Amino acid sequence: MSSKKDIHVVPHSDGWAVRREGSDRASSIHDTKAAALAAARNLGRKDHVEVVSHGRDGRIQDSDSYGSDPHPPKDRKH
Repeated sequence: MSSKKDIHVVPHSDGWAVRREGSDRASSIHDTKAAALAAARNLGRKDHVEVVSHGRDGRIQDSDSYGSDPHPPKDRKH
């Protein structure tokens, strides 16, 4: 199991925060969600982890895996 934690983009009082799973502190804070997602994707690619995007209400909206997915999608065409 990897020791690297997934990265979450979450609402913050100053905009949007990029935060490692389980961390109380933000890795970075951005004015826009788009900027936060760009920073999170760069970290996700570098560290081969999943990036999870949350909405203003805190609910998960989307996720992208940049690492070894433990549950990869099955190719149903072949």
